Parts: sequence; C-alpha cells; structure tokens
Amino acid sequence: MSSSILWPAGPRRVLVVGIDGVRLDLLPELRTPHLDAVAAAGFLAPVQVDEATPTMSGPCWATIATGVTVAKHGVYGNHLGGHRLDVFPDFTTRLATAHRRRTFAAGGWEPLFLARQGGPLFAAPGRLSYIGPLEDTPEAWEVCDERVTAEAVSVLTGDDDPQASFVYLGAVDETAHFRGCGAEYRASVETADRRLGRLLAALEARPGYPQEEWTVIVVTDHGHLDQGGHGGRSELERTAWVAASGPGLAPGGAVEPVRHVDVAAHVFAALQIVPDPHWTLDGRPFTPVAELVPQA
Repeated sequence: MSSSILWPAGPRRVLVVGIDGVRLDLLPELRTPHLDAVAAAGFLAPVQVDEATPTMSGPCWATIATGVTVAKHGVYGNHLGGHRLDVFPDFTTRLATAHRRRTFAAGGWEPLFLARQGGPLFAAPGRLSYIGPLEDTPEAWEVCDERVTAEAVSVLTGDDDPQASFVYLGAVDETAHFRGCGAEYRASVETADRRLGRLLAALEARPGYPQEEWTVIVVTDHGHLDQGGHGGRSELERTAWVAASGPGLAPGGAVEPVRHVDVAAHVFAALQIVPDPHWTLDGRPFTPVAELVPQA
C-alpha cells in the first residue's frame, strides 16, 4: 500500500521544454520573446555536444533526460536499441518510481515515448501523452506540436499537478531536414517560441502559482547545417544551448559552463532532492559563477 502513496508536492515545480534542432547562432535574428524572457530571468548558455556523443537526437535527448553520458546510458543513435535506461532512467521515471513524485512527459517522436525503435526513453512517468504526427512532414509536425502543447497546457493547469514535466517539440528539426535552415525553419523556431509562451502562461494561470517556486528549463539537443542535417562534428551541428530560470538563478547572471548532463541534475536540485551516489550522475546543477568565487 505505501508504495502507491505520492510524496506531498511542496512549492517546488520544474518544467523542461525540449525544442529539437534549434541553432544558437540564429536566435539573435529571430523573434523569440518567451525564450528571451526565460533567459532574462536566469540565463541562456551554449552547450557543446561532447566528442563521444553523436550529434543526433537519440543520444542527445538521452543524455539530457538521464543526466549521464552515452558511455552509461548506451544510446548512440536514433534507434535506442542496446540502451541501459533501466539502470539510468530519465528524470520523470526516476522521480516517479524512486521518489513518488507526480511527473509528466509529452511529445510526438516515437523513440522518446513508445516501445518502438528501441524506446521508450521516457519509460514510466506518472503521466505520459504521446501525440504523433500523421505523416513525416514539417506541416504534420507543426500540427503534432500544436496538439502536444494543448495537451501539456491542460495537464499543467489541471488536477494532476505534476512536479516535474518534460514537453517535446519536434517541428523545428523536421523543417530543417526537409527545407534547410532558411525562412521556413526560422518561422518554425518563432512558432515554437509562441508554444513555449503558452506553456509559461499555463504555469501562471495555476491557482497556486503565487505560492509555487517554478524552475523552467528550455533546451535543444543539437544544431543543423545550413542545408539541414546533423550527425557530424561541425560547430553548427555540435552547438546546442540551455536557457533556465528559477530559484537560485539570478536574473541575467552568468553560470559555469553548461552541459547536457546538467539538465537532469538541476531538475533534482530544483526539487531539493539529493541524488543517491549509486545513480552515478555525470551532471551537476547549474552553478552561478558568483557562488564559485572565494569570499574575502
């Protein structure tokens, strides 16, 4: 009986929004007011995909979600077969199973959410919403992301009250693969930002929002070549980014260099959970530079 009891929520909450394939170098040229607001309330920092990790969605999202490198989670491609996610689960699963927290994950890319192509990455969150595209085209992915956003807004403002959520948006990446990183790609990034705005508005619409302490993390997995495509080692492909705001992150403050493995570590820290040493996480919470300067 006791194993089914959920831990009292408390004021801390975390929302992680994953937007696939957004190039950092193009962000200054685009209208992304909601991402800019997260960055202004905290930070936006580049992430370099490490040398051992292919610049592909599967391994990068696995690193982001688990807080360990490819050497541990074992995901080296977009087919997740051969993984060790049972030993190194994603943060929504770990929080739900080991800490009895309410968690939620939503998106439309099969390996992340379904037992297909070696998945799922998000194995057992408290609530999972898979809403796939009707076909593999940029237009169908925009519809998919719209439906995923609507579902996430409903859950975030409803009775489930998840303490940690992951929402995946995939249309930007799909547009780059089909159309390159031109006007349509840039428009898709701006559309994704508007969906981010709806998710942020959903948090503020919660009846308990004034008493809650929200951490918001927005992250991309990899970049793209100008013509679209990734998987190589060029700077455009290897450069990703993280934006975050919340308790302990000063508005506009600098942070130590950020890595993908740090995302899951910061989720745990934001919920005031000390990781078990047996988890052997490779990441650390986002650390403001000022905290590391010795005081006179």
